[in-house]
Amino acid sequence: MFLIILGGFLMALADSVPGVSGGTIAFLMGFYDDFINSLNDIASRDKSKRMKAIKFLLKLACGWIVGFCSAVFVITAVFEKNIYEISSLFLGFVLFAIPLIFIEEKEAFKGKIYNAIWVVIGAGFVIAITYFSGVASAGSLAWGKFDVLGGIILFVGAMIAISAMVLPGISGSTILLVFGIYQPVMDAIDGFLHLEFKYFVGLCIFGFGILTGVFTTIKGLKLALYKARTATLYAIVGMMIGSLYSIVMGPTSLETPKAAMTLDTFNIVFFIIGGLVILGLQVLKYVFAKKEENNAQMKD
Repeated sequence: MFLIILGGFLMALADSVPGVSGGTIAFLMGFYDDFINSLNDIASRDKSKRMKAIKFLLKLACGWIVGFCSAVFVITAVFEKNIYEISSLFLGFVLFAIPLIFIEEKEAFKGKIYNAIWVVIGAGFVIAITYFSGVASAGSLAWGKFDVLGGIILFVGAMIAISAMVLPGISGSTILLVFGIYQPVMDAIDGFLHLEFKYFVGLCIFGFGILTGVFTTIKGLKLALYKARTATLYAIVGMMIGSLYSIVMGPTSLETPKAAMTLDTFNIVFFIIGGLVILGLQVLKYVFAKKEENNAQMKD
């Protein structure tokens, strides 16, 4: 349970800033399939599946809400002031994570190198999204500050962003940047948490877009992992590789743009810390898995 709550917390931190996907965190911590299946089963007619999905997502949500509120209040400010250190940290996350995917899914990859073309496709997709992203603001989400077209853009952007957030390698926040609504959304959430209810309608539109994205894309993703797991995993690895470009270019997408990260601005200390965090998560996952295994044996 603790590992899932921690995973939700880390997913929220990743989802709240451009460059890293919460789906990557779920994949690294070993509950990605459970995450996708739970999102799919939340509307299942099977009561036992539905209840199991609700319990899992509630645990995840506990950590996610705390993480996202922390991000809105604190992380975004730290992100802007220490962008190169944070970007170096994220590079450590991703680079150390990629080999772990091959280790954990070795049976799926074994003898299927012909599917490696999906690495190129996945990487190209993320790089293209990052390349065409911008920081043009769509204005404010406050009531009366956006028109019908703005509402449609907000809805569609939310729908695509949440679809991206569940895919390792694609940052939902980067999608919001593409649509020019990242800063307005973050400002609206911050304002609403400070009881500024003028943002309520705008956030409702955003929320309905998220729900629509969840219910229209998750089934397709679950089917892809079931029917073509190796190709899907290669595509995920490609998207993670592509996210390295997103992270390097991350400073250019700030509200006050900075230069893309270079070798001079790269911080080796934070990079190593990122790698150690990933290895630490793997150790935690192993410890909790062992504990559950021992508990199961004791019950038998």
